[in-house]
Amino acid sequence: MSTKPLLLVMLLSVVLPALAQDGESQVAPAPDAATDGPVIDMDTIVVSGTQPGPGLWKVSKGDHVLWILGTVSPLPGGIEWKSDEVRAVLEQADQILASPGVSFGADIGFFRGLMLAPSAMKAMKNPGGETLQELLPAETYARWAALKQRYIGKDRGIEKKRPFIAAEELYGKAVKRSGLGGRVISSVIDDVLKRRKMEYTTTVLKISVEDPRQAIADFRQEQSTEREVACMSEVLDTVERDLPKVIARANAWASGDLQALGELPLTERKSCWAAWAESETMRKRGIGNVAEQVKAHWLGIAEKALAENHSTFAMLPISRLLAADGYLADLAAKGYAVEAPYGVPEFD
Repeated sequence: MSTKPLLLVMLLSVVLPALAQDGESQVAPAPDAATDGPVIDMDTIVVSGTQPGPGLWKVSKGDHVLWILGTVSPLPGGIEWKSDEVRAVLEQADQILASPGVSFGADIGFFRGLMLAPSAMKAMKNPGGETLQELLPAETYARWAALKQRYIGKDRGIEKKRPFIAAEELYGKAVKRSGLGGRVISSVIDDVLKRRKMEYTTTVLKISVEDPRQAIADFRQEQSTEREVACMSEVLDTVERDLPKVIARANAWASGDLQALGELPLTERKSCWAAWAESETMRKRGIGNVAEQVKAHWLGIAEKALAENHSTFAMLPISRLLAADGYLADLAAKGYAVEAPYGVPEFD
C-alpha cells in the first residue's frame, strides 16, 4: 500500500486507532518483508479453528434493547468465528451502530485533497530532516534497529520518518507476524448488512479543521520529539515483551473467556497517532478532551437508537465496557438496565 494516500487519510480525515477500536487490526498492512513468516517464537500461541467468541451485553429500557458486542484489537487471523448469536441479533436489528471514533478534517473535494498530499508527505518526516538514529537516545535506537531488522527488514526510508510513524509501522508488522490481524468481526457483519441491504450508522465524531493545509504545515514544524520518542519506547516495550499479553487478549476474546479478559489489563495500547490529536497544533485550534467528546457523541446516538428501535446492535471495545467510568457505567447511571453475558459479573 502506498504511504502517500494512507498518510493523507490519516492527517486529513483521521479515525484514531486509540479512539476507534472495532475489533480488527487498525494498522494498514505494509508490503511483506523478507523476514515475514507464519511464526512466533514465544510461548503464547494464537488460537485457530472454529471459536465461539464472547457473548453480548444487553442494555434495555422496557422492550427496547441495545445489544453490544465487546471487542478487542487485534484478533487472531486464523479463526472461524461461530457467530450464531450475533448473526441472530443482526438479522432482527432495526439499526447497527458502527464503532465510536473521531475524524479530523474539512469539507474538501478529491482534487483539493490531492493538492495537499505533498504537505502530508512532508509531515511524515522529521522537521529538521533528522534520521531516527540522530533523534533517538542510543539505547532506544539500538532496540529499534534490532526490531526493525526482525519485523520490517531493509527499509532505509523509514529511518527518515517521524518516530511515531515508524513505531506504528513496526507494531503493525509485529502483530501480523504474530498471527493476529484477522477481519473476524467485520466480515460477519458486512455479510448480514449486504444481505439485508442495510448500512452501518456511523458514530464517528467529526471535528472540523477549517485550515487543513496550515494544520499539516504546523504539525510538520512542531517539535514534539520528546512525546514521540516516549511513544516509540512504549511500542518497543510492547513488541519486545508484551506481545504475549496482546495474544492472550485475542485468544480470550476468540474463546469467549470473558473472565480471562476481565483479569487482563483493561487499558488498550494507545496509538502513537494520538500525537496528532494531542499536538499543540490541535490545541491551538481549541480541540481537546477528544475521548470524552467521542464518548458523549456515541452515548447520544445509542440513547436515540434505544428510544426509537425495538432492537439495536453496536460494538464497543471491552476496555470501555468494563471500565468503572466506561460507557456501560454511564448508561446504567441514566437508568438503563445492563446485563452482562455469562462469565462477567453483573454490572452495578
